[in-house]
Amino acid sequence: MTALVLWLLLLVLSWPLAILALVLYPVVWLLSLPLRLVGVSVRGAIDLVGAVIRLPARLIGARRRM
Repeated sequence: MTALVLWLLLLVLSWPLAILALVLYPVVWLLSLPLRLVGVSVRGAIDLVGAVIRLPARLIGARRRM
């Protein structure tokens, strides 16, 4: 809702800039998509390595610290 109000304010103040932002938003989103996929993959690999490292402690029954 806030984004819509800000965009409408931009539309009132500077309509060419608002139209440019509206057109470029999908392009920027598509360009950032591969970076998000890389981030998800790296996070998954880090979680997997952490789980493998903690596996022996979990097998012998160590409790988690909170």
